[in-house]
Amino acid sequence: MQLFVLFVVLMTVLRLAFFYYFNTQHQSLTANMEAIWMGIRFDARIVAIVLLPLLLFGSVEFKKKFSEFSAGRKLFTFLVCFIPVATILIITANTGVLIKIFKQAGIAFAISLVLLLLLQLRVMNPFESAKAKRFWFWYLSIFITVWVLFYGFDFAHYSYLSQRLNASVLNFLEDASISFHMMWQSYPIIKILIGIIIAVVLLMWVVKKLYQLSARQKVSEMFHRSITFAIMLFILALSIFGRIGQYPLRWSDAFALGSDYKANLSLNPFQSFFSSLTFRHDTYDVKKVKEYYPLMSDYLGIQNPDVNQLNFGRQYNFTKDSFPSKPNVVLVICESFSAYKSSMWGNPLNTTQYFNQLCNNGIFFDHCFTPHYGTARGVWAVITGTPDVQLDKTASRNPAAVDQHTIINNLEGYEKFYFLGGSTSWANIRGVLTNNIKGLNLFEEENFDAKKVDVWGISDKNLFLEANKKLAAQSKPFFAIIQTADNHRPYTIPKEDMGAFKRIENISADSLKQHGFESLDEYNAFRYTDFCYQQFIEAAKKEKYFENTVFVFVGDHGIRGSAGNMFPQSWTDEALTAEHVPLLFYSPKFLQAQRINRVCSQVDIMPSIAGLLKQSYYDNTIGRNLFDTSFAQKDFAFIIDHDERQIGVVSGDYYFVHQLNSSKEKLVSIKNNLPVPVNGTTDSLRGRLSALTQGAYETSRYLLYNNKKK
Repeated sequence: MQLFVLFVVLMTVLRLAFFYYFNTQHQSLTANMEAIWMGIRFDARIVAIVLLPLLLFGSVEFKKKFSEFSAGRKLFTFLVCFIPVATILIITANTGVLIKIFKQAGIAFAISLVLLLLLQLRVMNPFESAKAKRFWFWYLSIFITVWVLFYGFDFAHYSYLSQRLNASVLNFLEDASISFHMMWQSYPIIKILIGIIIAVVLLMWVVKKLYQLSARQKVSEMFHRSITFAIMLFILALSIFGRIGQYPLRWSDAFALGSDYKANLSLNPFQSFFSSLTFRHDTYDVKKVKEYYPLMSDYLGIQNPDVNQLNFGRQYNFTKDSFPSKPNVVLVICESFSAYKSSMWGNPLNTTQYFNQLCNNGIFFDHCFTPHYGTARGVWAVITGTPDVQLDKTASRNPAAVDQHTIINNLEGYEKFYFLGGSTSWANIRGVLTNNIKGLNLFEEENFDAKKVDVWGISDKNLFLEANKKLAAQSKPFFAIIQTADNHRPYTIPKEDMGAFKRIENISADSLKQHGFESLDEYNAFRYTDFCYQQFIEAAKKEKYFENTVFVFVGDHGIRGSAGNMFPQSWTDEALTAEHVPLLFYSPKFLQAQRINRVCSQVDIMPSIAGLLKQSYYDNTIGRNLFDTSFAQKDFAFIIDHDERQIGVVSGDYYFVHQLNSSKEKLVSIKNNLPVPVNGTTDSLRGRLSALTQGAYETSRYLLYNNKKK
C-alpha cells in the first residue's frame, strides 16, 4: 500500500507541476480540479497495474515448484495468472472489436507463461525469500527507470508540441541518427541523463526504506494477512477499472472535460502513449494526398486551391437576414435503418408505413450511402464530415484524431443538444461530442425519468418523448441530435408499448428471409422503430417549436444481407445493403415534397443543413451542400468496407470497387443486372472512378488528422 500511495502522490505532484508550468491561459487551480481528479484516477490505474503482480505473487508461498504441481493444480494456477492479466488488458484496450479482445487474450497468455516460470522460485514473497526480494527490486527498478524516462520525455514533448507524450515519437526511430543529432544539439542530454540517474537512485532508496519499514511491521497472523490482501486487491482492481459503473475509465473521458488543456492535464504519459500506440501506423501519405489534390479540389469546389499547403477549407457566407425565422433543427440518427428493409423502396412487408408518409411530404434522398458500416463510424461521419477510414479501430478511439472541426459550431445563436438513450461511454463517443461541440447539452440514460429497458438504455419511444419535452421548453433556436438504438439486438419492445404497438406474428420464415429479415423479432423491432418515429412527430406537432423546425432523419448504417429482387444483384453481392440508408429533410412549413435520386453521403448532411438554414459556415472536409446545384453533376459517395479491406465510390449508375490488399478493381452496375460493357466510354469511366476512389480515401486519411477545430 505504501508503494501505491507513493507513486500516486508523486504523479499528482508532477501533474501540479505540469499545471503551473504549462498554464499559459492562467486558469485557476480550482477551475481544473475535475481534470486533476480524473488524472489521479489515471495515475492510480498505471500504478495498480504495475503493483498487482507483486500483490498476487508476493503474497503466496508454494510448498512445491510449479513444475512439481499436479495437472489439475497447474491448470488452476494458470487460470489464476491468466484471468487477471487478460481482464486488465481487455479493460485498458480502446476497442470493442471481438478480434482485438482475442489479441489481448493472446498477450495475456504469453504473460501468464512468464508468471508461471516465476513460480519456479516457489516463494515469491520478498519478506520470506532473498531471491524473491532481489527479483522484485529489479522489477521495481525497471518500472522506476521507465517511469522517470516517460515523464522526462513527456514534459519535453509537451513543451515542444503542446501534446502529451504519444506513440508518434516512435517515428523518430525510423531516422534514428538524425533524431539523435537533433536532440543532442537541442537539449543538454548529459545533464538530463545525470538527472534521470539521480531520480532513479533516489526513488529506489525510498522504495528500500519502505521495504525496511514494512519488514518491521509485517503482519504474521493468517487472518489479518487475508484481510489485508483482500482490501489491497479490491483497491487495485477498482483503480484499474477507474470508476464505479458499467464502463471503465477511458482516455476519451479526458476529452469530455471541455478543453484540450484540461484533457492534457488529466492524462499522464503512460495513458496517452499506450492509448495511441495502436494508431501509430494509421496515418496518411502526403505524396498521395498531393497527387490527388487537383482532382479532389475540383470535386469539392475549393475556392483557393493550393497543392503545397493542401488547402481543403472553404468558407460559405450568407447574409444575416437570408432566413429571418432561424429554424430549429432536429437531426435523428436512426439505428440500422437499412433501405431495402423499409417501405420507401417497396418492401412488401411494409415495415415503415409512417416514415414513408413523412418521405412523401419532405425532401427525400433515396440514394444516400453511409461511408462505412458501424454506429460509431456513422456518428463520426455525420458530425465531422470525414469518413472514418481507420482500418482497425474507429477514429473515435484515436487520441490523435479526437480534435475535430464540426459545422455544428458554425450555427451561431443555436443551443446545442445531444440525446442518447444509453451511455456515450460506448466507443468513446463522449470525447468526440463534448470536446468538439461548443456548449453541448448532453443527455444520457441517467438524465431521463424513463427507466432503462435493456443494454442500450431507455426505449426509443421514451427517448423521443423525453427529448420532445426538453425541446418544447426552449426559448432560443436549437440544434438537436437524437440517436436511436432499439433497432438492434436484443430487439427489445417494452411491455408498456405492447398495447399501442401490435406485433405481427403470422409471417412465414421464408417470406421474412426473402424480404431481408432473419426473424420475427428483427422484423417487429424494425416496425417498432417506425412506431417510435410516429410517436415523436405526432407529439412534436402539438408543440410550438414544430412549425419552425427542420427534421432530418438518416440511418447510421444499413444491414448487410440479401435484397432479393427488390434491388439489382450487385447491391447484395457488393454489400451495398450495409451502407444504403434513407435521408429525409422534413419541414412542412419550409420544404416542398420532392424525391431526389442523386447519389449523396452522410458526410453531406451538416453542409446541407447549414446551407438550408442560410447559415454561414466553414467546411474543411469532403462533405458538400446537397442544395447547392453547382455540385449536381459531380455527385459521388465514398465507401470503405473495413472487413473486406476495400474502398470504392458510388457515382451515377455505377459502383467502383478497389481492393486494398490485392489492388484488384471492378466496376458494377447498380441500375440493373447487366454486365458493364468494355469499351472506350466505360474505360474512361473506370479511370475516373478509380482516381476518385483513391483521392477520397487518401484525402480522408489526411483530414482525420488535419481537420482540427479553430
